[in-house]
Amino acid sequence: MTSFFVRIRALRSSVVAASILFSVVGCGGGEPDGAQGRRVVVLGFDGMDYELTKQYIEDGRLPNFARLAGQGSFHPLGTSVPPLSPVAWSNFITGMDSGGHGIFDFIHRDPKTMVPYLSTSKTEGSSDNLELGKWQLPLGGGSTVLLRQGEAFWEALERHGVPTTILRMPANFPPTGTAAQELSGMGTPDVLGTYGTFSFYTSELFAFHDQDLAGGKVYEVWEENGVVEAQLHGPKNPFLVKPKDVTADFKVYVDPDEQRAKLVVGTEERVLAAGEWSDWVPVEFELLPHAKSLKGICRFYLRRVRPEFELYVSPINFDPLSPEAPISTPDDYAGELAQATGRFYTQGMPEDVQALKGGVLTREEFLQQAEIAGQEIADQFPWVLDQFKSGLLFFYTGNVDQISHMMYRAMDPQHPLYDEPKDALFAQVIEQQYEKADTMVGYALDHLGEGTTLVVMSDHGFSPLRRRFSLNTWLAQNGYLALKNPNLRDDPGMYVNVDWAKTRAYGLGLNGLYVNLRGRERWGIVDPKDRDALIAEIQEKLLQVVDPTTGLPAVTKVYKREEIFKDRGAIEIGPDVVMGYARTMGGSDDSALGKIPPDLFTDNSSEWSGDHGMDHEVVPGIFLSNKPLKKEVTSLKDLAAAIVAEFGIDDFPSKQPAAKQ
Repeated sequence: MTSFFVRIRALRSSVVAASILFSVVGCGGGEPDGAQGRRVVVLGFDGMDYELTKQYIEDGRLPNFARLAGQGSFHPLGTSVPPLSPVAWSNFITGMDSGGHGIFDFIHRDPKTMVPYLSTSKTEGSSDNLELGKWQLPLGGGSTVLLRQGEAFWEALERHGVPTTILRMPANFPPTGTAAQELSGMGTPDVLGTYGTFSFYTSELFAFHDQDLAGGKVYEVWEENGVVEAQLHGPKNPFLVKPKDVTADFKVYVDPDEQRAKLVVGTEERVLAAGEWSDWVPVEFELLPHAKSLKGICRFYLRRVRPEFELYVSPINFDPLSPEAPISTPDDYAGELAQATGRFYTQGMPEDVQALKGGVLTREEFLQQAEIAGQEIADQFPWVLDQFKSGLLFFYTGNVDQISHMMYRAMDPQHPLYDEPKDALFAQVIEQQYEKADTMVGYALDHLGEGTTLVVMSDHGFSPLRRRFSLNTWLAQNGYLALKNPNLRDDPGMYVNVDWAKTRAYGLGLNGLYVNLRGRERWGIVDPKDRDALIAEIQEKLLQVVDPTTGLPAVTKVYKREEIFKDRGAIEIGPDVVMGYARTMGGSDDSALGKIPPDLFTDNSSEWSGDHGMDHEVVPGIFLSNKPLKKEVTSLKDLAAAIVAEFGIDDFPSKQPAAKQ
């Protein structure tokens, strides 16, 4: 099944074009009493689960977590509704829930057009171009706009004279530009403008049913006289009147006797043995002859050269030494970090889960790739900590989250794909990621002075993901969503088969349910005065839905937005209802983008075997600190205000702005 996270890549494909055009055209208060010299370090471990952390501490696997808890506190941290990463991190960033910051899911919809869009950012290209034959030159700059509303907690600190360093904060692309140093994280695209598109070159193309895989593409190649010739594929060239993909040639010289080869990309050469990963290889795509090129970096993995040739190439990342996209504050901070610690993945979610799901990488190979990505971040931490003198430092890593998504089944015998002989080899993988986090915590404890406050937190926990529920299928079966052709066998999605004139409610995103409201939706039919009664009716029915295979409920909570969200500045952007799925149950990827699959329930047959898009009460995150904070912390919203209060600032979050979309 095609992943929801990859199918939304088209929604952000213009990011790169806008960034390239922008690069051509042009690219306060006093410090509060007691804040001078104060230091607070926050380590954010995406997806670290409270129950697992507690278990591993009790088992003696996390000695530094235990040491930290012994110095201060350790307890669950309430997550967001729904507990999706861009929502959860936005709660933390702003100290508000979705009703205030306006991020409700991975995608939203424009009710005037019913077109879905990425919830966290949008691109604005040049409106005027000068055409010169087949070329066009922008007369104005393009830009990428962050859609999150409200003041970020580090903006409040900087406003009061407290310096901040924010590394890889999710849902913060492009960076706000308000911290002393910023590096963007989750949400940062590759050079194609996607969350990550790999390439796989093989002489055995028939092994794949489809060349266009979720999150990647397979290319057929041949060896002729010991040489394989191929192309790396970049984004569409925005300087062409009729844009087409830019490419960069490369060659592979195959050793006639050994399982090894020499890669030649431009002026770069690498010799790899079979089963070996390259370091970062710079790549250059020509956009304007002798005038403008797009620079990127990628890694090569040579699986084998015979009897069949197989070569994996990572998504092409922006080169931190010369990024074409806005990934850091100041602009040269990414380069400074790369100069000090080496080039690194600038792509927001570097672990290539799609290559594993598509059968391009094995589980062993995926873990090797994820280890490379995680180690890059771990290697940066000592340098970043050494540079940090005062104020706030936030440092994020997502290895636990992405590996938990892909490896949870190895410790879940009830998962549909569980295979004891094979999964036993990976049963300790997630625990090992927690141990790596423990090493980072230990380094922080050993190198921070006694006066420094250390906080360790996560945005949400984790659950096994065994079954899927299709909300749009349920709405159709219960008369709330009408189809133009009920017998359509291959639904293309994006609501193409929805009869809006007879539809009262529809699902969008992983947890959202919307009323087709007259005067709001383009083809709305529900009278606003009937909205609340319709929601109550749907809520009651959904809570009675039971999975016939397991006998377990599909959902445990169905939240009306006015009842669950306390902040109001942006509440009109979001869904009318938020689904709180039962533990081990997830929403259908197909339903999330307007498809109506035939089956209401399905086994989760994907490698994506762990998740957190359930009822927020069953997947809390973690909170640890080496000392009591001035304010109580129970949830992500509380945490932002508590961190700011450590510097003697009590006016956060500040007054909300008016809603925008």
